[in-house]
Amino acid sequence: MGASLATDGSDKKKVKKAALLFMGLGHIIHLKQWVKGAFFAVIEVIFLCFLPYIFTKLGDLINIGKDQSSIPVQERQLSHFMMIDGIVVIAFIIIFAIIYYLSVKSAMDDYREYCIAGKFADNRDATKGILGKAFPIIGLAPALILVVFFVIVPLIFSITAGFTNWSNPDHIPPGNSINWVGLENYIDMLGGESDWASAFLRVAGWTIIWGLCATFTCYFGGLIVAVIFNETKLKIAPVFRAIFILPYAVPNILSMMVWKNLLNGSSGTVNRTLQALGIIDSAIPWLSDVTMARITCILINLWAGFPYFMMLIAGQMTAISADIFEAASIDGANKFQVFKNITLPMVLYQTVPLIIMSFTHNVNNFGAVFFLTGGAPNVASTTTTGAGGTDIVVSWIYKLTMDQMNYKNASVLAMFVFVVLAPFAIINFMNTKSFKEGEL
Repeated sequence: MGASLATDGSDKKKVKKAALLFMGLGHIIHLKQWVKGAFFAVIEVIFLCFLPYIFTKLGDLINIGKDQSSIPVQERQLSHFMMIDGIVVIAFIIIFAIIYYLSVKSAMDDYREYCIAGKFADNRDATKGILGKAFPIIGLAPALILVVFFVIVPLIFSITAGFTNWSNPDHIPPGNSINWVGLENYIDMLGGESDWASAFLRVAGWTIIWGLCATFTCYFGGLIVAVIFNETKLKIAPVFRAIFILPYAVPNILSMMVWKNLLNGSSGTVNRTLQALGIIDSAIPWLSDVTMARITCILINLWAGFPYFMMLIAGQMTAISADIFEAASIDGANKFQVFKNITLPMVLYQTVPLIIMSFTHNVNNFGAVFFLTGGAPNVASTTTTGAGGTDIVVSWIYKLTMDQMNYKNASVLAMFVFVVLAPFAIINFMNTKSFKEGEL
């Protein structure tokens, strides 16, 4: 049959039909490529052998909340493991579908080459083709598989948890099963009147404010210090740079815990010192008043974060030609005009992508808030939702998972964070030279 293939393309449907009917069949029957065809055929045979297992796991994924009350607790299937197994099986199906598509595409490409050359490519030529044209796919396949099962599958699992009632105390395996609830958790979080809705709006609003303030205070704080060092030409400037970089070099948890003790309302060193100097009469509620605690978080983060931008901007300023500053000086520009019209625009042009990424980092800057305040002080809805007055979304997620075992709402919050921050990261990456031009 293979020898009777026409080179005018009239047998194209035969090859495609065989390739669609069974992986590798088009290569074996029509194109006489035994090695490549056998490779694809073995993959489908293996997949078919696991088909009963695949259907079982898909059924378990659909029915994760099935009644197991008659089964001893130690013998029950864990609903969250059933979810993971089902998602992994779906990932295998998608990978198999991609390989199936590649097998059909390979058969059609080989048929087109047959039509051009007028002869079959032997097994040696087919093997060379695999090592040639298909080598990038083969080389990237292990990394792609690792990304699928160690990044994408956990991400999908985190998302699907938001469509269940997985929470303490009524739906924690193995004592109780987890059930699918659809969009119920999202409706509760955005419902308007519930404690969860009000807490979400409060925490989400503060998270955005925190991200913006933490980013711009650190950026412009570092910018001002870098400009001062650059303009004053101090001989001991390296000493000051070394001192200023220490907060950034010290582990964040240590710095925040020290500041937490220093700013303690009743026995903190800061309040006791100010009172001893007669500057204040009563203790300042640095961490016990919501507004004051939020301002304190921003200021302490400024202390810890500006050295990074100071060093970054100082490096950018050295790349600006001295001739530009000299020309501005000859034209009569003062230092402020030079800063406003030359230094600031050129530094911003180089560092805007880093500002965007710094914002995404600060929105998820768990340590800067949690290690300093622990989310405190408590507010009206804290008892119900666990969200304190200074909690940002990521610290709230931590409390929901570690303290309350409320995985369903933690998943909803994580999904919101992903939806908001993913565009920032994608847009920033798409605007890089390496993405646009394929080079560094």
